[in-house]
Amino acid sequence: MIPLSQKAKMIIEKDFKVAEIDKRIYGSFIEHLGRAVYGGVYEPGHPSADEQGFRKDVIGLIKELKVPIIRYPGGNFVSGYNWEDGVGPIAERPKRLELAWRTTETNEIGTNEFMDFAKKVDAEVNMAVNLGTRGIDAARNLVEYCNHPGGSYYSDLRISHGYKEPHKIKTWCLGNEMDGPWQIGHKTAAEYGRIAQEAAKVMKWVDPSIELVACGSSNRSMPTFAEWEATVLDYTYDHVEFISLHQYYGNYDNDIGNYLALSLEMDDFIRSVISIADYIKAKKRSKKSIYLSFDEWNVWYHSKEADKRIEPWTVAPPQLEDIYNFEDALLVGCMLITMLKHADRLKIACLAQLVNVIAPIMTEANGPAWKQTIFYPYMHTSIYGRGVALNPIISSPKYDSKDFTDIPFLESTAVYNEETEELTIFAVNRDQEEGLQLECDIRNFDGYKVVEHIVLENPDLKRTNSVQAQPVAPHSKGDASVENGKVSALLPKLSWNVIRLGK
Repeated sequence: MIPLSQKAKMIIEKDFKVAEIDKRIYGSFIEHLGRAVYGGVYEPGHPSADEQGFRKDVIGLIKELKVPIIRYPGGNFVSGYNWEDGVGPIAERPKRLELAWRTTETNEIGTNEFMDFAKKVDAEVNMAVNLGTRGIDAARNLVEYCNHPGGSYYSDLRISHGYKEPHKIKTWCLGNEMDGPWQIGHKTAAEYGRIAQEAAKVMKWVDPSIELVACGSSNRSMPTFAEWEATVLDYTYDHVEFISLHQYYGNYDNDIGNYLALSLEMDDFIRSVISIADYIKAKKRSKKSIYLSFDEWNVWYHSKEADKRIEPWTVAPPQLEDIYNFEDALLVGCMLITMLKHADRLKIACLAQLVNVIAPIMTEANGPAWKQTIFYPYMHTSIYGRGVALNPIISSPKYDSKDFTDIPFLESTAVYNEETEELTIFAVNRDQEEGLQLECDIRNFDGYKVVEHIVLENPDLKRTNSVQAQPVAPHSKGDASVENGKVSALLPKLSWNVIRLGK
C-alpha cells in the first residue's frame, strides 16, 4: 500500500514533441457480424430510423465520439465477401451463407449504403478488400467502382446505382488476419505477401492517391509473429504505407493489478512491429518509413462462452456482446494513452467495434441506445486528444504483478493543441489502495489555468452500465489546480482522469 503522501511527478514541455496526432488514431470498426449492422446502425422501423433505416440515436452517439474513420466491412467477414452482392437494387441482392460467423447475410447494407452512413456520422471509411476467396481482380474493380469518376464499366455501374460522385475512399486494408487458420482463404506469409503486393499494385494503378494497409499478425501470440511481418513487408514495402496490428485483452484471472499492466505489453508489441518495419527498411536501403495501423484493439473476453451457443445460419444474432465493467474502461484508457505515446509511427487505430459487437455503444431492438463504460475514455481522447502528442517526463511509484515488474501507478501522457491553446493531461491511477498526488510542471505554458478535471471512478470494479442505469459515468469534480506554473491534482485510486488546461 502506498501512503497518500507519495507523489507522482511530471514535466511537460512544448518542445518535447512526439508528433502531430493523425486523427485516424481515434477510428473504429464495423463488421457484418452479430448486431453491428442489422439491429445496430441499421434498424428500419425503429422510432428513430431515418429514411434509409439508419438509427438517428446511434448516429448521435457516434457523433459524440467524433469517430474520424470506420474500418468496413470486416474483419473475418471480408475474407468470404463478394462486394458485388451488396450493390444495386436491394430486392435483387442474394442472401448468402456467411462462413466466418456462421450466419445468413442478407446484403441489405452494402458499399453505397455504408458510405451514406459514414457521411451521416462525419467519418471516412477504411475499406477492406477480400484477399481470402477473391484476389487482385475483385480488389481493383472495387477501387474503380468506388473512386473512379466515370466512363469505365465499374464507375458507370456505380453511377447507374444512383451515386454519380465517386466515394473517394483514401484508406484501404489488403485483407484481414490472413495468418489465422480460422480465416477463410488462410495463407502463408509468402502466399499473402505476393497477393497483397499484386493487389496493391493494381489498386494504385486505378487510383494512385490511395493508402494501403498490409496485414500484420492477428495477434502477438501467433507462432509466426515477427517472421510474418518481415516476410509480408519484404514483398509489399514499396507498395503500402501501413502494417496492421490486432490485439484484444481480458481479465481472465480476475487480477486487477496484472490486468491494468497489459498496456505495457501493448507498448512492447508496438515497439516490436516498429523494429521489424525498420529492419526491412534497412534491408531495402529505403528512405520510406512504414507506419502502423492498430486497426483492431479492445477488451474482449466476457461474451465468449455465450457465443458458443448461437444457432447457426440465423440473421444478425447477438454475437460478441461483451458488457463492459469499470475496470475495462480503465484498461481502455491505458491503451489509448499507450497509442498516443507512439503517435510518430502509429497513425491509424480502430477500436473494435463500434456498435453492439465488443462496442462502446449498445442498442435495444425498438428501444434506446446506451453508453458502455468504455465509451468515456474513448470519447475523451477523441475530443481532447487532437493536436501534438507530447513526451512528458514522468516519475511515479511502481508495483509488480504476476506477469510484469516496475509497473508505474501513473499511466499518463499529454496533448497540446496549439490552435485552441489547450493542453490536456490524460492519466490513469493504477493504485488499488490510495489516491495519487500528481504534481506537474507546466512552466512554459504561461498563464494556463484548469478548465476542467474530469474523473471516471467507481468503488465497484465490476460495475457495468445497462439500458436501465448508467452508474459508471464521469464527473467534473476533480480538484486539479495551477499555481506558480505547477498543476496539482489528486488522482483517486483506480481512476481515469482528464485534466484540461487553457489560457
